[in-house]
Amino acid sequence: MTKVIEADRGFQVWWHLTRPHTLTASFAPVFLGTAIAATISQHDINFLLFFAMLMASMLIQAATNMFNEYYDYKLGLDNENSVGIGGTIVRHGVAPKTIMMIALSFYGIALLLGIYICAASSWWLAVVGLICMLIGYLYTGGPIPIAYTPFGELVSGAVMGMGIVLIAFFIQTGTVTWEAVLLSIPSMILVGGIMLANNIRDIVGDTEGGRKTMAILVGRERAITILSLFFIVSYLWIIGLIIIDDISEWGLLIVLSLPMPLKAITVFRAHKAPKDVMPAMKYTAQTNTFFVFLLGVGLLVGHFLS
Repeated sequence: MTKVIEADRGFQVWWHLTRPHTLTASFAPVFLGTAIAATISQHDINFLLFFAMLMASMLIQAATNMFNEYYDYKLGLDNENSVGIGGTIVRHGVAPKTIMMIALSFYGIALLLGIYICAASSWWLAVVGLICMLIGYLYTGGPIPIAYTPFGELVSGAVMGMGIVLIAFFIQTGTVTWEAVLLSIPSMILVGGIMLANNIRDIVGDTEGGRKTMAILVGRERAITILSLFFIVSYLWIIGLIIIDDISEWGLLIVLSLPMPLKAITVFRAHKAPKDVMPAMKYTAQTNTFFVFLLGVGLLVGHFLS
């Protein structure tokens, strides 16, 4: 019985290391890009490519989280009281080099999946994929980590939000269209919002650690306002596409996700302690997941009913 409990705890340690609440930032864009391909471009979907892309994206996201854990520990930013981290190093005594080896192993598996995707679509994707993997490493690694600058939201949004949507679209269609670009913009904004929410929560610790994130530069209250604008623009963007008849009214399914951003902003306004604003992190991540998923579903329903 003791061994079962210990094994369960061991699994939980490694599961938390991946920071599962962030993995939706890779799942949702893959689904959206594939839905756009099935509707706007009316291509038959290659489900093997879809699942390969989905797995590769989630592995890269998990590895990026591990790089974050590793380098934040090395720079002295994480301790056993830090919130929002996997905690495998500072709380559970896992060797930092083990974290790095797991992250690189995930990259290796993603690379193999990428080779399959390229062979089935285009080898130009190899260049794009390697750039995405490099950015994932440089986000918290390298001489000037991107996460320590005001550009973390922009880079993460462009790569994990828009980039994944367009790659998922390309491997199904062999091209990238303006329609796909326009529909990927809310995903880009909302993934950037996840990073901004993270930086709002960590604003005190990041300031002490020498980071220069957007939240630090503009201040906590303005950062919360910017996050609110991220949410507002995302919803208005899709409503605008419906008004100009670029997509069907089924795109309005996104309004079902509205409670999530409202809760996120409410929590951020009411609390400041990192532990107390953790629900806001969850709601922000859920906004991205439900919004993008509902948009994809709306596109599919509108297509099949037309």
